[in-house]
Amino acid sequence: MRRRSAFGPPQVFRDSSAGRRGRWRRVARSIVAASATAAGIVALSLGSLAGPAGATVTPAGQSAAAVSEVATGYGHTCAVRADRTLWCWGSNYSGQLGDGTTTPRTTPVPVGTAADWASIDAGTDYTCATRTDGTLWCWGFNRFAQLGIGSDPYIATSPVQVGSATTWATVTTGFAHTCAVRTDGTLWCWGDSSDGQLGLGSKTYRATPAQVGTETSWTGVTAGYAFTCAVRAPGTLWCWGENGYGQLGVSAASQTAPVRVGTATTWSTVRASFDTACATRTDGSLWCWGNNTTGQLGDGTTIHRNAPVRVGTATDWTSDFAVSYHNCGFRADDNLWCWGNNASGQLGDNTTTQRPAPGQVTLPA
Repeated sequence: MRRRSAFGPPQVFRDSSAGRRGRWRRVARSIVAASATAAGIVALSLGSLAGPAGATVTPAGQSAAAVSEVATGYGHTCAVRADRTLWCWGSNYSGQLGDGTTTPRTTPVPVGTAADWASIDAGTDYTCATRTDGTLWCWGFNRFAQLGIGSDPYIATSPVQVGSATTWATVTTGFAHTCAVRTDGTLWCWGDSSDGQLGLGSKTYRATPAQVGTETSWTGVTAGYAFTCAVRAPGTLWCWGENGYGQLGVSAASQTAPVRVGTATTWSTVRASFDTACATRTDGSLWCWGNNTTGQLGDGTTIHRNAPVRVGTATDWTSDFAVSYHNCGFRADDNLWCWGNNASGQLGDNTTTQRPAPGQVTLPA
C-alpha cells in the first residue's frame, strides 16, 4: 500500500547534490518515507534513499544515490537501484521480500538476478513490480488472490509473472487488492473485492487481472485499504469501493463501479492510504477527503469529508506527496510541509501535537 506507502503511482523527487535543495531532499525523504511506512502503502521514486528516523539505507554497499525508487509495505521495504536491480528487506513471513525464503532480513537482499526492474509497489504483506519489458510480477501473501496469478500458491516467495502481457505501465497495491494501468490506457484490478474495490460491478474477488470498464484513457491509479481512485484523461477523477469515511469523494454507500468525483477536469495526481485520499490539480492546488480523525485532510478540522476539500490556498503543490494518518508534501520551492497525526513526532516540528493544517518542516542549520 508505491510507497507508493502502498497506494498510488510513483512520486518522483528530483534530487540535487548540493545546496539547500539537496539538503532538503536528503532529510525530507526520511520524513516522507516515514509517512509511507506508517501507511504501509505509498511508493516513492527517489534520487536517493533515506530510511525512517533518518537512518541511511544503502543496498549491498552501494551509495544512497544509486537508489532510484523505494516502496514500503506494512513491515517491509523494497528499492530499485539505478542499475535496475531490486532489493528488499524487513518482515518476510509471507515471502514478501521475494528472495525465495520466509526469513526476515535486517539488511537489503537482492530479488533474483534481473537488472531490468522499472517500478515497485509494496502492499501490506506482498509486493508487485514492473520490468522494463512491460511485464508485471508479484510475490508474497496471496490469500485473496492479490498476486493476480490465481488462488494458488497461498504465498509466493519469489516473483511470479502476472499473465503474459508486456504492456504494463504502473501498478498499485492495497490491503488485499491490486490494480494496474497498461500502456494502452486500460485499467485492470484483481484480488479482494468484498467492498467493490475492484470496480468490476460486483463484490466477487478476481484471481487474475480483470479490466475495469472499457475506457482507454486511464492515466493513474491508487489503491487504498479497501477502495480505489484513478484519474482519466483529460483530468477527471473516479473512485470506487468502501466509503465509510467518504473516501470515495461522494456522498453514497460503497460503490462497486467507478463513480466520478465532482465535475472538475483538472485532476493530475491522486494517492490514497487507509481511508484517506489526496490529489493535486493542474493549477497546483491540493485537495483531500475521507478519514480525518487525526487532521490528515489538512483543512483545519478533524471532520471526515465525503467531497474533496482544499488544503490551504497554495497553488504550488507538486506531485511529490505521501498520504497516511499524517501527510507530507513538497511545494515548488522545495520546502516540505506535513500535517495530521503527530503522536510519534512524525511531523518534524519538535512536538507530539496533532496538526490539522500543513506546517513547514524546518531543518537545523
